[in-house]
Amino acid sequence: MNMADHLQNPWRGRGLDGAGPLPLADAGDVARLLAQCPAHAPTPLRDAPGLAAELGVARLWLKDERARMGLGSFKALGAAHAIAHDAATSGAPDLHSALRDRVYVTASAGNHGLSVAAGARLFGARAVIYLARTVPASFATRLQDKGAEVIRAGADYEASMKAAADAAATHGWTLLSDSSWPGYTDLPGRVMEGYLQLAAEVAAQIDTPPSHILLQAGVGGLAAAVAAHARLVWGDGPQIIVVEPAAAPALIDSIRAGRVVETSGPASCMGRLDCKTPSWIALNGLARDADVFVTLSEEEARRGADLLAAHALPTTESGGAGVAAVLAGLDLPPTAQVLAILSEAPQQG
Repeated sequence: MNMADHLQNPWRGRGLDGAGPLPLADAGDVARLLAQCPAHAPTPLRDAPGLAAELGVARLWLKDERARMGLGSFKALGAAHAIAHDAATSGAPDLHSALRDRVYVTASAGNHGLSVAAGARLFGARAVIYLARTVPASFATRLQDKGAEVIRAGADYEASMKAAADAAATHGWTLLSDSSWPGYTDLPGRVMEGYLQLAAEVAAQIDTPPSHILLQAGVGGLAAAVAAHARLVWGDGPQIIVVEPAAAPALIDSIRAGRVVETSGPASCMGRLDCKTPSWIALNGLARDADVFVTLSEEEARRGADLLAAHALPTTESGGAGVAAVLAGLDLPPTAQVLAILSEAPQQG
């Protein structure tokens, strides 16, 4: 195996000692809320036989999130769902102005911010998005086009997150992070609940349970939500493998330590996965539900994105990380029936 790091999860099935809150697993509430959204439609589950043959597995399904709700990534399901839940429970007679006195503030590597901006605009709120200096200018432009105010702060995601939290405390704004920590779980829990829609769609679309599920992770929200729903639907059958950058080994290092740890490393080409500290809720869930944690080198991630582009499935290094892990030498049997997620469209501009 050529991968940068590989760890069999010692906590599988029981979770961390003294773990806190866990991810939700039932997608019913998010489905009922999304049913009221005219922009919502299921994304396709693509069967990719040519790519499967090239990777040496029996079957490969790709859940294609590249056009989700016009925002270009699975993140459209997250923050916008949390904001919609706030609007739906506000008691306001007109949902379009239900949150007109609210300001949602967050840090983002791009896609989470787009979801915050879209949700805020839909329900009359204001969105303020903090971006690290490493986030491409094209993402800042897209956020502004959605009506968000963009503020640059810090050299990395963690620094921009601190700036957003400080601004929330100073101005009385609502912090809407896609990460979580002790004392801050309700809103990020709602964000993760939104991602359950993706998993529920897969369960309805797929014709046989997968034997292996590849889940890319930054702070871990998507991976933990999909893993929780997969266990609810398919039990212990699928092997769930979490993939993150070697430059940001937040989950694998935290699993080794048995607690949340802050990691360090250079900036990664897997920009949306380049998070040095995991979400507390996500770590708790993945400690219970995931079987294996692996990391990818920068070159391995690029090779995965190039392979997907060659098969007319263009995405980013973040979006194709699951496929990249198989290409990098993840030990899968030739009979493997693999589910992976194309989590975002190619970068714009």
